[in-house]
Amino acid sequence: MNLAELHRRSCEHFGAHLRAVRQDQWTAPTPCADWDVRTLVNHVVGEDLWTAPLMAGATIEEVGDRFDGDVLGSDPVAAYTGAADAAVDAVSADGALGRTVHLSFGDVPGEEYAWQLFADHLIHGWDLAQAIGADDRLDPELVAACARWFAENEDNYRGAGAVAARPEVPAGADEQTVLLAAFGRRASNDVR
Repeated sequence: MNLAELHRRSCEHFGAHLRAVRQDQWTAPTPCADWDVRTLVNHVVGEDLWTAPLMAGATIEEVGDRFDGDVLGSDPVAAYTGAADAAVDAVSADGALGRTVHLSFGDVPGEEYAWQLFADHLIHGWDLAQAIGADDRLDPELVAACARWFAENEDNYRGAGAVAARPEVPAGADEQTVLLAAFGRRASNDVR
């Protein structure tokens, strides 16, 4: 499975949980400290809005503050759908993964940025499932791909403060539990 396909599938996974959010769940807590469901979804939609211009070569300065604040409006599902579709198109465009992407911490290959986007949608999809009481099982293929990529990057992300401390993992834990721990989450975390 190629990276663009992994990204697309992780976006679909997140979107499926988003479409299940009830009106009374937008202020529910998530496994992400200080984020409720709306804040989590706003973060992911904002990230998706940034994807197309960054993959096209824009700098942070060129994008400016146009995606600051509330990007969900009155219809978070529609906001996500439009932003995610554009992000998927940007990641899967010819040559996108070979381009240089200008991020806040420096320039990276488009492929590295796409791995980050894939992982963020996958893990935040689990966060959203936890928050709304949905089935939080992740696609084993996506888990395996993310685990392989993140094994080489975990220390850098943790050192930069991008992920929380790794909780203890029980002996014999499944690959999803191990992956979630790498991202600073406890598989048994129930925030409902």
